[in-house]
Amino acid sequence: MKILHTADWHLGKKLDFYSRMEEQIRVMDEICQIAEQQQVDLVIIAGDLFDAFNPPTEAVELLYKTMKTLTNNGKRPVIAIAGNHDSPSLIDAPNPLARACGIVMIGYPNAIVSPFKLPDFEILNAVPGFIEIQLKHIAYPVRIIHTSYANELRLKAYLGEENREDALADVLRQNWQNLAETYCDAQGVNLLTAHLYMMRRGGEIPEEPEGEKPIRVGNADLIYSDIIPPQIQYTALGHLHGYRNVGTAERPAVYASSPLAYSFSEAGQQKFVSIVQVERGENAHLEKIELKNGRALARKSFDNVDFAVKWLEEHPDLLVELTMESEYFLTAEERRKIMQSHSGIIHLIPKVKNTGGNLQEIKEINLDKGLEELFIDYFKTKNDGQEPNEELMNLLKEVLAFSN
Repeated sequence: MKILHTADWHLGKKLDFYSRMEEQIRVMDEICQIAEQQQVDLVIIAGDLFDAFNPPTEAVELLYKTMKTLTNNGKRPVIAIAGNHDSPSLIDAPNPLARACGIVMIGYPNAIVSPFKLPDFEILNAVPGFIEIQLKHIAYPVRIIHTSYANELRLKAYLGEENREDALADVLRQNWQNLAETYCDAQGVNLLTAHLYMMRRGGEIPEEPEGEKPIRVGNADLIYSDIIPPQIQYTALGHLHGYRNVGTAERPAVYASSPLAYSFSEAGQQKFVSIVQVERGENAHLEKIELKNGRALARKSFDNVDFAVKWLEEHPDLLVELTMESEYFLTAEERRKIMQSHSGIIHLIPKVKNTGGNLQEIKEINLDKGLEELFIDYFKTKNDGQEPNEELMNLLKEVLAFSN
């Protein structure tokens, strides 16, 4: 059977003030087209469907429309779990109606999915954290262990281990292993999906994206992929925004990536969906398909306004975080010139170079000085001894004149 794995849609997310909704509409359509072109049998969305607990109406509509399209009129199961950006109750709310369309929405880690039957597939079995699906055109069932996001304390409680002092990884290992030993034999395809921070033991610790709500504090609660039961042939993960296999070649545990770059820490990062081919008793075979839609992000730094403007004009389709290094603060005219050269500047960061001067520490404030002199002293202490430019001083004078 063939599976499409995607995650971290973050529908409704903005890049600072800049709406990504039009890009999200296009990339959701692209994912739907890939599902049709690849003729996948199952879709898994591994959390962070929305960017906020209370997403805007257009984000909710886009989610429902996309999942309905992915089901191919109820022929293809779509399994979606909640991530740390999602409200579990909001994810669960449409489930009775969603099931009629072939969509299973799972908000809580201990959720029990009510069995149902459609013409092209049915839920054969469901217990907390597990479902078994039989597709009409495939001779063997697919089993899915599912763990939606919850913080460590709540996750232990959901898994019935609220009184245990064991590390979260130990609790997850035991829970997953119990489910796998009970339900995941070699007579079906065995999958796991979770929204967690996971890494390969001995590997480099991956960084969570900027702007992402962190779900890891320090290194005490790291979850290693070797706790995944050996019966599991593929693990569909969500949370990290870059494509990464934290499992092995034989038993992949994959972050499929977000469909768009959502922070400038992801600048230059290519986005994918994961296509998984797997048969019962066999190793999974992976293919990652590059997503083409969405504006790319770029972090650039210049020390010359004309060079910056030239580069911006040559890259009109990017969304840009631009740092301008200079000996003095940008003037209003320089700032205007930069901003007028490009419509996708999200952040313009002025950075004054260290003059290397020996600024004498001001230990006392001489209140006998005038406001202008006091302002100059204060400005110099905050900016490596550099004095405010004429434009800033003129602005101060206007403010003082207005206040008088």
